[in-house]
Amino acid sequence: MELSGFEWAERDLTDIRLTDCTVMDARLSSVILQNARFTRCRFVRCRFAHADLREALFDHCDFADPDSHSGPQFAFSRLDEARFLACDLSFADVDRSSLYGVAFEACNLRGARFHKADFSRAFGGKVVRTAAAFTSCNLELADLSDASLPGCDLSRSSLREADLTGADLEGCDMTGCDLFQALISGCKLARADLREGELSGVDLTVLGSLLGMKVTASQQYGLLSDIGIDVRPD
Repeated sequence: MELSGFEWAERDLTDIRLTDCTVMDARLSSVILQNARFTRCRFVRCRFAHADLREALFDHCDFADPDSHSGPQFAFSRLDEARFLACDLSFADVDRSSLYGVAFEACNLRGARFHKADFSRAFGGKVVRTAAAFTSCNLELADLSDASLPGCDLSRSSLREADLTGADLEGCDMTGCDLFQALISGCKLARADLREGELSGVDLTVLGSLLGMKVTASQQYGLLSDIGIDVRPD
């Protein structure tokens, strides 16, 4: 189904259900897609601005443009508790949007940029909670610098050469993550679980925090050797 000529702006499309549709070069401004369901849909060179995507589900959807190496844009939008299952979001640009409780599962987020994305929500005057999941995702070359994701689930994701500068990942489940050549200056990893992951090139001396970080004995050898400690067998 070709929907590129459809006018999305300022429409209330709550609970809409679409399967095998194609949307190209669309400006989805101020559209309400709360609780929408998209299955095997293509969004090519689309921009979501001030869009309401709360609790929306994107299942096996393709947002990437292989010709221009560009992805979707989400600006000033609400993606709270949205779910993306096996979607291609390569080079997505998420700018100043709310993503509390968002879930990306087995998604391609290669080169995606999260600029001032807010994964938290205030409950009452003093209680602020953070929730998000990036499980089994490709986040290679992604920009998560300064992202605040304490206690979130990033398990089994590839973060190769990703920019994690200044990111707060304290207490995160990062089991099985690949952090090869990731930029980690100032990254907070206290209490994060990094067991079974690829940690080549991780420099403990530049981390913002590491107390309670979980690694295996075999990972310990590489981490200590990389900072010049001569680790000898017993």
